[in-house]
Amino acid sequence: MAKQALIVVDIQNDYFPQGKWPLVGADAAADNAARLIAAFRETGNPVVHIRHEFTSEDAPFFTPGSEGAKLHPKVLNRANEPVVLKHFVNSFRETELKAVLDEHGITDLVVVGSMSHMCVDGITRAAADMGYSVTVIHDACASRDLEFNGLTVPAAHVHAAFMAALGFAYASVVSTEQFLGSNA
Repeated sequence: MAKQALIVVDIQNDYFPQGKWPLVGADAAADNAARLIAAFRETGNPVVHIRHEFTSEDAPFFTPGSEGAKLHPKVLNRANEPVVLKHFVNSFRETELKAVLDEHGITDLVVVGSMSHMCVDGITRAAADMGYSVTVIHDACASRDLEFNGLTVPAAHVHAAFMAALGFAYASVVSTEQFLGSNA
């Protein structure tokens, strides 16, 4: 029988309006993530928090030990919920994430968090490649404007492009309402 865990990726202070690297829609995404956390807690399914810290003080955000690198108050972990510290885009790389999931017999991951085009994408692809069934909750993820070759790509387009790509081959991509409605 499938066993599901919610993976809360990098919902940290630096991604919010007063932080060093604000994302478009960070508050709304965190509100949806908080609803999902509450639902998982109610069912007793595991919630695993991922927290990114760069290893250099010169990092543009998430500097070691900084207020910006802390989990945002909307999604704080409980004492029984692990917080996996990572230093790379892929949450599995050089972390204990897989061991935590194996310890609980997890087969299905539900992914929320930031940034859609980096760490959410990274964990989703890695998890699918490792054999997990993955669901990404698109409105519980946030992104930002990107620039390529002199062209600014709006955050909504960045987010949509990555959700479309993940939904094509790596994950089921649904809204908070769809997920909560189907698991009620």
